[in-house]
Amino acid sequence: MNASFRPPATRHAPVLLWIVATCALLESAFTLLETPLIGLQSLRSAAIIHGAFWPELLRDWSPIFPGQRITMFVTYAFLHGGFLHMVFNMLILLHLGREAVLRLGQAGFFLLFVLTSAAGAGVYALLATSNAPMLGASGAVFGLFGTTMFWDFQRRRALGATLEPVWRLLVGLVVMNVILYFLVGGMLAWQTHLGGFLAGVALARIVTPSVRHGYRPGTRKP
Repeated sequence: MNASFRPPATRHAPVLLWIVATCALLESAFTLLETPLIGLQSLRSAAIIHGAFWPELLRDWSPIFPGQRITMFVTYAFLHGGFLHMVFNMLILLHLGREAVLRLGQAGFFLLFVLTSAAGAGVYALLATSNAPMLGASGAVFGLFGTTMFWDFQRRRALGATLEPVWRLLVGLVVMNVILYFLVGGMLAWQTHLGGFLAGVALARIVTPSVRHGYRPGTRKP
């Protein structure tokens, strides 16, 4: 991205740090308890049972607690399949989240996180053929990819700049998903990525339908 298109530097907002800290603390606790010294896997198992996204709960499985069919559309985003999985998602969330907070505010960012997570889970439920649990913040992460790419597209078009970086990033995301899919033996929830991305683009289009020349993220429009 050209320097003229970058959002102004700013400290990470509390809402962003809260989400990252929650995911990091949960995964750190699970990883620590699973070490040979402690050997306790039951906490992660309980978290997955109660908080992961289970497609079959939308079909013929019975929920463990009232409301699980609804809460799982968001709670799965705070759980991860391992420490590296969590770190990878949180680094991207921190990197992409600042512009979204600047544009939407803290409450708006949290709503974006919830809606893109839910959209990712919804598309996963529609397209996935496995009944395995799905977890990870990838739906929200790809939602942020969607918002960031839309805003970059919007700025570049308003300024008459080339759109090539936007299309190049889109192709890169597709290639990355294909590579990861084969690296993890088909266990990649690409459906969640797709749903989150499309929701991110749609939400960005709704909240910022147009951009004026010279407008920069973080400035107020008259």
